[in-house]
Amino acid sequence: MQSQGFSNVSFKGIVPNINEIPFTDKENYVNQFSIKERCIYGNMPNHSVIIDESSGSSGIATNWARGRKEREINARMIQFGMRNLFGKEPLFIINAFAMGPWATGVNVTMSCSKISTLKSIGPDKIKIENTLLHFGKAHKYILMGYPPFFKMLIDEAAIDWHAYNVSLILGGESMSENMRAYLIKKGIKNVYSSYGASDIELNISAENDATISIRKLIEANNDLRKKILKHEGAMPMVFQYNPADFLIESSDKGELIITVCRSGYIAPKIRYNIHDKGHVLQMKSFYALLKELNIDEKNIVKPKTDLPLLFHYGRADMTVSFFGANISPTDVQETLYNLPELISQINSFALSANENINGEKELIISLEMQKSKTYDFSNLAKHESVFFERLANANQDFREAKKMLKNGNQTKLLVYNFNTGPFKNSEARIKAKYI
Repeated sequence: MQSQGFSNVSFKGIVPNINEIPFTDKENYVNQFSIKERCIYGNMPNHSVIIDESSGSSGIATNWARGRKEREINARMIQFGMRNLFGKEPLFIINAFAMGPWATGVNVTMSCSKISTLKSIGPDKIKIENTLLHFGKAHKYILMGYPPFFKMLIDEAAIDWHAYNVSLILGGESMSENMRAYLIKKGIKNVYSSYGASDIELNISAENDATISIRKLIEANNDLRKKILKHEGAMPMVFQYNPADFLIESSDKGELIITVCRSGYIAPKIRYNIHDKGHVLQMKSFYALLKELNIDEKNIVKPKTDLPLLFHYGRADMTVSFFGANISPTDVQETLYNLPELISQINSFALSANENINGEKELIISLEMQKSKTYDFSNLAKHESVFFERLANANQDFREAKKMLKNGNQTKLLVYNFNTGPFKNSEARIKAKYI
């Protein structure tokens, strides 16, 4: 087991051993105890508390209680992060995270109003388009929301993105470098991702120019990739985080175990397993690997701090198993963005593994067309062949699994018109459902 941060914190002369505290998660902790029971002294304050919800993407939405100090700390960190990325010039922030009781949308609104002009719209393509057209090209816009929504917005909105100064802050799920390149090619100035979870904290870690360059270097250098990465499949996200705020461990299964070290929270989060795959690496250890492999440090953007790196591979439970290969939405996303002809027509995707009538295992990748596009099915065989070839390049285990297939019909690429088949009513979801 690995851990980074402060593991021994003194409380009134007592030095607890954090390793004696069992891992907690939604099943054995959150679902077993009420919000009140999970608060300090078993009592939730009766004022200055805001209740928000998680998205419910893995089931029923869960309620979370956040006190005034937690909100203030979170707001300061978001504000610091925005200024660190975009400087001190005036910003026009458009909050496209889901509105209503959902955690991210609520807290982004509260956090960003002090440092910018802010309009909280939610994931509404028409309203965002109208806002940009109404306020014009003179502003520095920061759009914040989920990656799949912005893919759809950038593709379909009647906006000349090259004529506007628009940057994106993405959250809620992973993003490939090919997706970043795709959005920038469309005219977006900068694309950054952040990592948080309503279960724990909304802003645990974030990308910056240095972490993006580190991720690209690892992706390009096979020796460095073998030294650092611990899970097969697509490239993990690379973030920096503050170990004074978060103790981050890795379980024996490679899942992130997170403890919030900040004081003043009404509902502590201690050794919480959100079931995301990942691990951490000290910056000095990263530099040591560069030296060992004779890689010039000039190949990356120099980090502003020596805060440790967090490698995030996505949800541990968001994979399908196919002949021993665990295939994730991130693998599919990376593959699609390697196929420009295909990704330019696609709105979303889903993956599944099942058995056919002959008892043979099948891997099925379903693609949803953009609302305005019609697929030419004469290209399906070609796209199917190239897609699974590229997927094998992205996921080594799948490359080996392909060798065990009896026939090519066990891997299928299916294409559906917008909002049909498995994608029917998908617009009503807060987050995309991939499995």
